[in-house]
Amino acid sequence: MKKLCIVIPCYNEESVLPITASVLGEVLRNLISKDKIAEDSFLLFVDDGSTDRTWELIQSRHEENTIQIRGIKLSGNVGHQFALTAGLLAAKEKSDMVLSIDADLQDDVAVIEEMIDKFYEGHDIVYGVRKERSTDTFLKRTTAQLFYKLMGWFGVKTVYNHADFRLMSKRALEEFAKYTETNLFLRGIMPMLGYPTANVYYNRKERAAGKTKYSLRKMCALAFDGISSFSIKPISMVLGMGVGILLVTIVAIIYALVSYMRGEVVAGWTSLILSVWFLGGLQLFALGLVGKYIGKIYIETKHRPRYHIEAELMEDEE
Repeated sequence: MKKLCIVIPCYNEESVLPITASVLGEVLRNLISKDKIAEDSFLLFVDDGSTDRTWELIQSRHEENTIQIRGIKLSGNVGHQFALTAGLLAAKEKSDMVLSIDADLQDDVAVIEEMIDKFYEGHDIVYGVRKERSTDTFLKRTTAQLFYKLMGWFGVKTVYNHADFRLMSKRALEEFAKYTETNLFLRGIMPMLGYPTANVYYNRKERAAGKTKYSLRKMCALAFDGISSFSIKPISMVLGMGVGILLVTIVAIIYALVSYMRGEVVAGWTSLILSVWFLGGLQLFALGLVGKYIGKIYIETKHRPRYHIEAELMEDEE
């Protein structure tokens, strides 16, 4: 049987972590009893610099069950994508397949067995995909749909309605490990690996406990990272807008000269000031966008570590 590791990134999840550990532990025991996974399969909790008792709870659970519960503590809060990456890369050396799931248990654990079946059928990556978004607020549902449409329009390949609930084979993880970039967007990287994939569909639930850590600001930042890490179309769009405005300006100049020669000059203070504000705003927008790309290049050239591990609970069975 193949050895499974379930990676769970955590940030201030003390209220839900005991429930998560219990539910996922039962999932492992059920799969082991069905001979779907090896007996030494385990859960790997990644503490992303939590300020509550998250790490203490991981430690206590590990002491109760050293083999099944393991943990990694990052020295600071580096964000969901980096925390998940830390878990994936650590699990790669100790398992044959790795499943990632958020600690809030909104992703349906009942489909994990189906994901493993897809793995045994020869799929290296199995995506957990939401059937619908009826439980989301109107704002979240609308922005999410807009995000996926924009990603597709910008040429970024993603799986619609998929977050980071996925199963990966060891060889897929080994290829993923070659992506050492700092500007991480895992949903865009995974389809680039090119290995056989499959989708498993489920209905997303409410959080088991606690509050969401993904604010609108964080979701917008993730969306921009996803687009700017895989596409230069936004810069091309700004260039196109600049060329378009230049052409309109040339037409306006010709019109102004003709009006002047005909003696039909009309005072146009309002139109003048509006055009100045418009062009000024467009220039600032263009400079800001280009600056963002330059900033990303600047960060990448430093080759700094993406995260630092403060403590590990990764003992293997003697």
